[in-house]
Amino acid sequence: MMTGALYKRVVTRSWISDTPDEVEHPPVPLGLNRMAVPRAALVLSIGTVVVLISSTIWVGISAISFLDDLEANFGATDVEMLESEGRWIWEVALLLDTCSSREDDWEWPESLAEQDDGFLFPGELRCDWEHQGEGDAASVAVFNRGNETLSLVMEISGGGLVFAIGGEEHLIINDLEPNGSVILEIDLIESITEREVSITATHVSVLQAQVRLDVNIFEGTEQKDVHVDYNDRVEVDYILWDADTDEQLDEGTLWVNAGNDPAYIDGFEWSAIGLDIDSDRGAAYPGIDTGTSHTTLLPPPLAYGNSDDHELRDSWLRFQLKVNRAPLSSG
Repeated sequence: MMTGALYKRVVTRSWISDTPDEVEHPPVPLGLNRMAVPRAALVLSIGTVVVLISSTIWVGISAISFLDDLEANFGATDVEMLESEGRWIWEVALLLDTCSSREDDWEWPESLAEQDDGFLFPGELRCDWEHQGEGDAASVAVFNRGNETLSLVMEISGGGLVFAIGGEEHLIINDLEPNGSVILEIDLIESITEREVSITATHVSVLQAQVRLDVNIFEGTEQKDVHVDYNDRVEVDYILWDADTDEQLDEGTLWVNAGNDPAYIDGFEWSAIGLDIDSDRGAAYPGIDTGTSHTTLLPPPLAYGNSDDHELRDSWLRFQLKVNRAPLSSG
């Protein structure tokens, strides 16, 4: 009896031990016994497959949605609406009165004010810019001559120049309204003896729709320390002519905030950008001119074109500006 009992105890336990059965054989957590592992792996595999399928469906839906948005934003652009008379409906110009045909394929009309088409210039421009040292600046105007709101990518190629806004060689003009215009300052960031630089304006969604301005930059004989930038307040002498008749319309001396002065027409305030003066800023030697001058050509949108009752509403204006003084905060 004792032997049977002993045998029974022996065969009901995996090894001879005085340890209670529940301690010697603790419950095995799910996933650690040989049957639970395959079950858990199967469950995890099915879950992984479900997640992958769901992710694939979500990515596919997102891609379709993205393509729909892309088509809605860009694909709907009617290329024909961006053209007029075989040209793209926007124009790019340097404000300086130094411009001519970029490819020698057109001549200036006898009367700028009496042009009978919707464009300001007969074609794309090439302009000269005589700079007075690193840090000099100039003004570039972009005109929308069509009936469509435009978003354009502006880009400078050739090096040495950046847009003052952002300090990069490219920027985006958003929502330029029909018959609207915008003026941008460009800055010279290195010393250049002479270089050809291109500034392009490309439609954001129609990449072949591009207008180009070529600028021949060369070093002037008067290198200056102070260059007039946006919002610098300077005193200038000015003379104003009708660009078609050469009739002198006005002259005087006044203070202007370059590029940001609501008291004057846009073209005049932006014409002050890029003037230069010695480090004395006109204060050290009264009566001695140390400032530079330049001449700008303003089409009606930058002059009085938006003033319905003004006698110069349709006139192209030519301004000569010379800087006399600049406060210490300028340049």
